[in-house]
Amino acid sequence: MPSTLNMARNNSNSIETIQKTLDLAGRELVILHTISQSIACTLDLDSVIDKIIELVINVTHGDSCLVYLLDEVGENLVLRGSKNPHPRLIGKIELKVGEGITGWVAQEAQAVAIARHASKDPRFKVFQTLPEDKFEAFLSVPIVAPPTDRVIGVINVQHRKAHKHSDAEKTLLSIIGHQVGGAIENARLYQETARRSQQISTLAQVGQLITSGTYLDEMLQLIVRMIAEMMQARVCSVMIVDAQRNELVLKAAKCSSEEYWRKPNLKIGNSLISRVVKAKAPLMVRDVTKEESYQYPDLASKEGVRSLVSVPMILKDTVIGVINVYSAEERVFSNEDLRVLSTVADQAAVAFENTKLNVAIQESQEALQTRKVVERAKSILQKQANLNEEEAYRRLQQQSMRTRRSMREIAEAVILSSELS
Repeated sequence: MPSTLNMARNNSNSIETIQKTLDLAGRELVILHTISQSIACTLDLDSVIDKIIELVINVTHGDSCLVYLLDEVGENLVLRGSKNPHPRLIGKIELKVGEGITGWVAQEAQAVAIARHASKDPRFKVFQTLPEDKFEAFLSVPIVAPPTDRVIGVINVQHRKAHKHSDAEKTLLSIIGHQVGGAIENARLYQETARRSQQISTLAQVGQLITSGTYLDEMLQLIVRMIAEMMQARVCSVMIVDAQRNELVLKAAKCSSEEYWRKPNLKIGNSLISRVVKAKAPLMVRDVTKEESYQYPDLASKEGVRSLVSVPMILKDTVIGVINVYSAEERVFSNEDLRVLSTVADQAAVAFENTKLNVAIQESQEALQTRKVVERAKSILQKQANLNEEEAYRRLQQQSMRTRRSMREIAEAVILSSELS
C-alpha cells in the first residue's frame, strides 16, 4: 500500500493541478469578458487592434506585440498595429503567406513558441526597420474568423530576453486569436460598408454634375476631387487622348505641387499609363517608383505616391482618356475600387463627348449667324458703294485685318451704320 507521505504528495499535486485549471479557466473568462465588453463593442478597426494589443500584453507580459492582417486578396500579411508606435511602418511591412514565422503560422494555422534565439529559426524573416526583430523569445498565434475558422491574421508576442512560454500563456493567447477574429471581421465589414456608401454617394454626385451643364474643365476638376476623397488618394488626374499628336494630355488633377501640372504630355506607346489606352483595360501598379516605364519617379517621390490604378474612359469602343489614382502608401486596389472607378470613367467619357457635341453645335450655330450677318453687310456695301459681291466681301475682310476685329464685328458695324443713316 502507498505510504501516507506519497498519498499526501499526490493529493497536493492534484490540488495544485486543480488550482491551475481553475486559474486558467478564470483568466479565460476574463479574456472572453474583455473581448465581448471592450473589443467587440467598437466598429473602428484601428481601435479594435489597439484593444487586442493591450489585452495580449496584459496576458503575456510581453515586451512587444505585433498584429498582422491578411490583405483583401488574401496573399500578404500586412502589419496593422504594434505595442511600440511605428507610424511609418504600419501598413507598409508585409509578408507573403508562408514567408517568415508569421507567414508560416498563417499558412499552417498553428501556433509557434520559441524561448530563445528566435532570429536563428530558419523560418525567421528579418526587417531591419523593426527593433522587435532583435528580441529573444517569440510567440505567434493565428487570428481566425468564425464560423469557418478561416485565418485572417497573426498575433506576435516578443520578449527582449529568453522566455519560456508556459502552457497557460500559449493557451490564453490562442484563445485570444480565436475570439477576436469576429470583432476584426465586423470592423472590416463596417469599414467596407462605410466606404461603399461613400462610393454610391460619389457616383450620384458625379451623375448630377454631368447633367448640370457645368463647363467641361470645371466638371473634370470636380470629378477628380471627389474621386480623390472617395479613394483617399494622394493624387488623382484625368488625361485626354490627343489622337493627332498621339499623346495623353492632362486636363484635371488633384495634386500637391504645380510641378505636376507642368509635366509634358505623355506619348502613347512609351509610357506606363499608355498601356491602359492600348489594352483598353485597367492597370494596377504596386509601386510606380520601381517601374522602369514610369517616366517621373522623382516627381512621384516628391508627391509622395506609391501605388497606381488607372482606368480607361471608353466611348464606342474607343479610349478617349484615362483616370489615374495614386495612393500615398503601397496598396492593393480591390475589384470594387475598379468597378466604381470604371463607372465614373464611363460617365466622364459620355460627358466629355456630349460637351464636345454641344460645343460643335454652338460653333455651328454661331458660324451660321455670322454668315447671315456678313451676307447682309455685303448687300449693304454693294448698294451704297456700287460694288459687286466679291468686292464687298474683300472690303469687309480688309477692314477686319486693319482693325484686328472679327468679320462679324465689322459686318455688325456696317449694318448699324446703315440703320442709323
